Amino acid sequence: MSKGTIVLAYSGGLDTSICILLLKERYEYNRVVTVAVNVGQRDEEISIATTKGKKFADKHYTIDAREKFVNNHIFPAIKANGSYEGYPMGTSLARPLIAEEVVSIAKKEGAAR
Repeated sequence: MSKGTIVLAYSGGLDTSICILLLKERYEYNRVVTVAVNVGQRDEEISIATTKGKKFADKHYTIDAREKFVNNHIFPAIKANGSYEGYPMGTSLARPLIAEEVVSIAKKEGAAR
């Protein structure tokens, strides 16, 4: 029994690349759509995610969310003196934005999950 379309937050690394195959073969999704969200990673990382996403997934999106990340997450964190033991919390601050972008694509694609 096929399950339709699923959307995967995608980094282009080994783990998320294997997830594409697992979602199709083990969990029986017809389509896997990958989404790489650029929140300021190195250009090379985004390029790799985009290339692999287009190669392995049924459809791929790369979203440039850098401006949104800085304006809606980083600046408020700086204003609130948000840090953990003196270190900025960039990675953890990015997660809600990445999830928001993936959900947006999932709705656009009519994904089951």
